[in-house]
Amino acid sequence: MGPPGLSRAGLWLSRAMSRCVLELRPAGKRWLVAGLGNHGLPGTRHSVGMAVLGQLARRLGVAESWARDRRCAADLALASLGDAQLVLLRPRRLMNLNGHSVARAAELFGLTAEEVYLVHDELDKPLGKVALKLGGSARGHNGVRSCMSCLNSNAMPRLRVGIGRPTHRDAVQAYVLGRFSLAEQELLPPVLERAVDLLLDHIRQQSQGSASGP
Repeated sequence: MGPPGLSRAGLWLSRAMSRCVLELRPAGKRWLVAGLGNHGLPGTRHSVGMAVLGQLARRLGVAESWARDRRCAADLALASLGDAQLVLLRPRRLMNLNGHSVARAAELFGLTAEEVYLVHDELDKPLGKVALKLGGSARGHNGVRSCMSCLNSNAMPRLRVGIGRPTHRDAVQAYVLGRFSLAEQELLPPVLERAVDLLLDHIRQQSQGSASGP
């Protein structure tokens, strides 16, 4: 019998991931992709990174494979991308504590900060704009700041998904914690698709570069 509250699928995935950690690294590259957000608040602007991870899991055929991993307080799914292995992660913590889940998973899978992708919302880009940023400052994002602190690095590549900025600065907190409007919800599906395209293209390029390196 597994621990209370751990489903059969979750127990299987936990054991499988334990074997992955203990065995030799697979021939292909391994990456961790973390969708930042507030656990328990899906559909909000601040949790759009988690929405991207949901779309990514569907694209890779592992949408039914999410399982809770208590070691890093997150939902995890394993996926393949060519010869590479992707560890998809959605923290089961509030945004400003996301870094604890990300860092613990990186430790479990033997990954460096450069091998951890962060997917998160971006106030300074309008909805519909997505962009990759390679390292640098947190730019005021609490989830990114938490990851930087826990990983002791700012080298993580980051996929920023624009959500726009409210007119009044005093309204930022309510805005990011609010749900997308009906009009925004209609725009969101193609945005998620473009975000996944950009992410996968970059991971493929990085994986090929690692394979052809010295």
